Amino acid sequence: MMKILVTGGAGFIGSHLCRELLKRKYNVVVVDNFDNLYSPKIKENNILEIKNFISSENITQNTFKVIKSDIRDILKMNEIFNEEKIDIVVHLAAMAGVRPSITDPITYTDVNVKGTVNLLEMCKIHKVNKFVFASSSSVYGNNDKVPFSEEDNVNCPISPYAASKRTGELFCYTYHQLFNIDIAALRFFTVYGPGQRPDLAIHKFTKLIFNGKEIPFYGDGLSERDYTYIDDIIDGIIRSIEWIKKQEGRFEIFNLGKSHTVSLKTMVELLEKSIGKKAIIKKLPMQGGDVKRTYANIKKAREIFGYNPSTDIETGIKKFVNWYIKYSL
Repeated sequence: MMKILVTGGAGFIGSHLCRELLKRKYNVVVVDNFDNLYSPKIKENNILEIKNFISSENITQNTFKVIKSDIRDILKMNEIFNEEKIDIVVHLAAMAGVRPSITDPITYTDVNVKGTVNLLEMCKIHKVNKFVFASSSSVYGNNDKVPFSEEDNVNCPISPYAASKRTGELFCYTYHQLFNIDIAALRFFTVYGPGQRPDLAIHKFTKLIFNGKEIPFYGDGLSERDYTYIDDIIDGIIRSIEWIKKQEGRFEIFNLGKSHTVSLKTMVELLEKSIGKKAIIKKLPMQGGDVKRTYANIKKAREIFGYNPSTDIETGIKKFVNWYIKYSL
């Protein structure tokens, strides 16, 4: 049975991924530092839900292990790789978010760049030659050409977060070239759904609307995002894992999005419809680091490993609001 190391496995995307990997009979080792970017209690609950899932599905308990550690701790990473005999690394751990990266670029660089290099170095030393890296649509910056293609120039990031993710991609390519590590770098496009981080727009707006408080509405409402439902992202990650297991000498970048844009204005209207309550809008100027749109060309992922996102934004928001009502009210 193959063993997969999932960094950031207690987070939003990571916890969903762990459940799917366990369902598919992988051994899973989670490394997460349970930092306070948002309440660590949320991550602790995510792990509890995974353990409940294991019990409900009669999955062997020893196929899942959680290690509280920081990916910047090279000695601890070496100990983990030495003891766990990892087959594949799925690297999701990162300081996330465009706006906070502008106020704290040093920490973002330290975690997202140094942490990534630490893991690549461990793969080199311990002969782990399969690596999946979570990148971001932020690397495209204010790209005028749409939809965004993996072949587009990404040399002009407009936030420290975006720059750190692009740097991670470059280090992945370097280690692929020098040490023959097969790598799939996945550019995620605005992931949302049940369990979403509380600082992300759909979750944040939902809470504010329910509580009758103002929502921050940046710009004219015409900025667009390629919102991608969590189940579709997990499907894309799983497909990339299954693909890379069979490859030799490959480095590829893939967009994982819905390939459909939704304006800020429309997103708020959909939330209002699902919640049954009008939002109180607080109009604010566009913020530095925010891009005008994200829009994924997913032809490459579709052709190479059959990625085919199926959840439309109306359905996805309804599912999120239902989850919020059940677990947060």
